[in-house]
Amino acid sequence: MPTEFISLTFPNASTEINPISGAGIDPAYLVRYARTLDDYDFNYTLVPYDSSSYDPFTIGATIAAATKNLKIIIALRPNTLYPTVAAKALATLDQLSSGRAVVHFIAGGSDAEQAKEGDFLPKDQRYARLEEYIRILRRAWQSAEPFDWDGTFYQFKQFSNRVRPVNGTSIPISVGGSSEEAYRIGGALADIFGLWGEPLKETKEQIDRIYQAAARAGRPNSDRPRIWVTFRPIIAQTDDLAWQKAYHTLDVLKANQARSSGGGSQSSDSKAQARAPTPQNVGSQRLLEIASRGDVHDRALWYPTVTATNARGASTALVGSPQTIADSILDYVDLGAELISIRGYDNLNDAIDYGRYVLPKVRSALQERENNGANSVS
Repeated sequence: MPTEFISLTFPNASTEINPISGAGIDPAYLVRYARTLDDYDFNYTLVPYDSSSYDPFTIGATIAAATKNLKIIIALRPNTLYPTVAAKALATLDQLSSGRAVVHFIAGGSDAEQAKEGDFLPKDQRYARLEEYIRILRRAWQSAEPFDWDGTFYQFKQFSNRVRPVNGTSIPISVGGSSEEAYRIGGALADIFGLWGEPLKETKEQIDRIYQAAARAGRPNSDRPRIWVTFRPIIAQTDDLAWQKAYHTLDVLKANQARSSGGGSQSSDSKAQARAPTPQNVGSQRLLEIASRGDVHDRALWYPTVTATNARGASTALVGSPQTIADSILDYVDLGAELISIRGYDNLNDAIDYGRYVLPKVRSALQERENNGANSVS
């Protein structure tokens, strides 16, 4: 399948480098942002989930109404919505968007975050629940007859679903993570598997483990999960200018982190980082361990943004000119990544720059490869 691009959609103009305290949804900004991604031929947008933030389904429906081609990835934690309800909600969005709905599952990497919404299952049980949840969704989308379910986490009788996905059988399911349980469940059940940006060697090792899990589950190579890798590119006209921009971005991130941690000055950022607890999720732990080995990896993968934010979510940067960023993305495509998620620190302006200068270079290079391959065969 072709290489495709993902970016987040943001509900307002607040950013990590210019946060707006107490910002609510700005409907005009949300629509403008989504249409920008659509106009610049991004393929997907992820609508994220947080215990204290907006409802992804409502945001997703707004995006669907404002765009023509953009696929909408709804981030979903199983503890927040009963699976039969989720099956109908996702299929409803799929119908409203003419088949553009995708779901990305978050098992839950933080006990504290899960507890905020009443979920006290330990992490291993959260993954077991996710596995059961996915199986229920697939059954609900495919079953022509009412069915019962008597599982470990969910029980119901004679559920009947009249809300079908547009294709009649399913909606693409994405799973992410860096733990063995994530590999096992994603490898066995997911259509897409999401990874954070790590060096090429570590990314290849993770891809191999996902594919091994898929093989153990009896999936042929033609049915393995598509690999999704996420980066935070920092782009400028030249490599030198991009590195200047990167260090300025880092200074701002550190200053904002210090203020949010009660410091108030840039000099206190190291103290704030020292106070930050080690993240519970394996993905963030991996990023911090890689960051301890050096700032720059491979062609242009930059890790100080990881330590500045204590590996809060996707935080690894690619730094360089549009050509350097495109070449770096192609390195991951060559490993097997088919979906590349890119979002910056100046959200809307960066999305425009990626659409103008990065996506066309990657697609042109891939088309040239395809043409050369066809010519060599003929």
